[in-house]
Amino acid sequence: MQKLHRRFPDAAITAAFKWMIIASVSAGVAVMHMQSPPVNSLSLEFLTDVCIALEKLEMDKSCRGLVVTSSQPKVFSAGLDILDMYGKSPEHCAEFWKAVQEMWLKFYGSDMITIAAVNGSSPAGGCLLSMTCDYRIMADNPRYSIGLNETKLGIVAPFWFKDTMVNTVGHRTTEMALQLGLLYSPAEALKIGLVDQLVREDQVLTTATETMTKWLAIPDHARQLTKSMMRKPTIDKLTSNREADVNNFVKFITKDSIQKSLGMYLEMLKRRKA
Repeated sequence: MQKLHRRFPDAAITAAFKWMIIASVSAGVAVMHMQSPPVNSLSLEFLTDVCIALEKLEMDKSCRGLVVTSSQPKVFSAGLDILDMYGKSPEHCAEFWKAVQEMWLKFYGSDMITIAAVNGSSPAGGCLLSMTCDYRIMADNPRYSIGLNETKLGIVAPFWFKDTMVNTVGHRTTEMALQLGLLYSPAEALKIGLVDQLVREDQVLTTATETMTKWLAIPDHARQLTKSMMRKPTIDKLTSNREADVNNFVKFITKDSIQKSLGMYLEMLKRRKA
């Protein structure tokens, strides 16, 4: 696979390749390998670089499809970086949340065909990222899990996280999942429609590229208009409420009780590593 040097000017390559490798698979298709060790946490820097990379690919009209996967073993993405929410100023928290919004808007509203090759666990924001894609293929490994488990950390998933999941698995399943902070095994995720296909771990990326050919066979204009028709109401809801959503997030995440909860979680992670 050849890196897409022809697609990006040199300055853009440096920014886009800091946290990922973008490689050419075949005509009109790119693969984004996330590589932000150890668990592809979605930090402010990482989110910014992902958005830059996606914007560059969108500008290249010859690029019709994107496969998103991970270079890290056993994890697709562990979700939002808690270090960008803990002990930070309200201003930093606001910038971070704007980047989260931007990532979601760019992926969920992308004209490209997007396929998530989920080759490891994908909790919280990692699950959100996979749900923004048009199709999700997950490694059939019972040790892996996927879901929006924010309540387990004392955090409330915002309305657009909720709306994305409702659009994916339905209202009742989402209500249960969000209240209980459920993480699903691959088999459970397939059963509720959170992922579309399970394959052997070593076949995730190959299956994603093979699946892409079926989507590429559909005329772009018809597929794009249909995608927009399905997703535009959800996108418009966030677009018209972005500032209020940022303010609500900052007000919530900077509460002493929430900061304490995040601090306890970080301490637990340190003890696990030790």
